[in-house]
Amino acid sequence: MAEPLRNTDDGHQAGNQAGQQSGDQGGNRTGQQAGNQDVARLWADVVATARRTVADGLVVGTSGNVSARIGDLVLVTPSGVPYDRLTPADVTGVDLTGRRVLGTLVPTSELPMHLAVYRTTDARAVVHTHAVHATAVSTLVPELPTVHYMAAALGGPVRVAPYAAYGTDELAENMLRALAGRSGCLLQNHGTITYGATLDQAYDRTAQLEWMCRLWLTASSVPGLTPSLLTEAQVTEAGERLKGYGQRR
Repeated sequence: MAEPLRNTDDGHQAGNQAGQQSGDQGGNRTGQQAGNQDVARLWADVVATARRTVADGLVVGTSGNVSARIGDLVLVTPSGVPYDRLTPADVTGVDLTGRRVLGTLVPTSELPMHLAVYRTTDARAVVHTHAVHATAVSTLVPELPTVHYMAAALGGPVRVAPYAAYGTDELAENMLRALAGRSGCLLQNHGTITYGATLDQAYDRTAQLEWMCRLWLTASSVPGLTPSLLTEAQVTEAGERLKGYGQRR
């Protein structure tokens, strides 16, 4: 893959920041090249994840957005560009203050939410969607009822952040309160946001959240019946068991 580098607004070659962090003593040529390759690979993963949200029906058009952090550089999908049109040359990156340092495209309008997550957690990736079932649930309840133990994978019962206009600091602040002790939340009349140590983990949490919302809507729609819910202790137990789930390396 060709290195997707462009000059930044201040005329410095994009990618030097990552190169300096991975190079010897502040970024020699070898370190810069390695850093640039890391950025290129991560950008490809960001684009692939964004396209996956469309393919899996979690977003429509250019709604939703994806980002990943490498050092103090945040790679993020640009505003209003269909994901299937993104190329290596369209790489878009900002620092943790939101200043564009890589590429020429305008970052997603939801950048305040992404940066708020990176500044307050150990997240390395963030996925935001407008998934239909999750958005529907966000209009009905202040917290997703615990219909399934996979709520534990997100840290516990999933809260709904109160509505605020998209792209605002108010929305980012509401989101942070809903995320306290959690790795995902619903955004009232809006959608979902999840984070993780990798893009795959952040995406999986998004998919699990949408599935749990669909499950609750399906179960609660049966006339005359009310879904059974798990207790806090049961969710906590599931969380402990999930820590040992999967293969060991």
